[in-house]
Amino acid sequence: MTAIKESSTRNFNKQISAISCPVTYVMNKIGGHWKPIILYHLSTGQKRYSELRRAIPEITEKMLIQHLKQLQEDNLVLRTAEPVVPPFVTYSLTPAGARLQPVLDAMALWGLDDMAKGNN
Repeated sequence: MTAIKESSTRNFNKQISAISCPVTYVMNKIGGHWKPIILYHLSTGQKRYSELRRAIPEITEKMLIQHLKQLQEDNLVLRTAEPVVPPFVTYSLTPAGARLQPVLDAMALWGLDDMAKGNN
């Protein structure tokens, strides 16, 4: 797969869209298959990596690590490492991540309703 140049028209259009469209902005932050699921599981409180891994058994370790890092970079997830041996690391929602709770709840309710209607 070829890398896309940072200065490409596609990247330029994505940046303009993210600035001018709030839905695009949100999708850039939480888009994809796994990010909303990770955020949903963190909405019940802080979790260790192993707890997230058990809660989402379908996700690969690489994807979980990658998405946790991206969510941290987007200021939605806080990674807290205790200075002990062995390392004790927890993940929790930042205030910005916690403000997504109504969005995630609405997605879950819509999904339950649509699944009940047999639209899957």
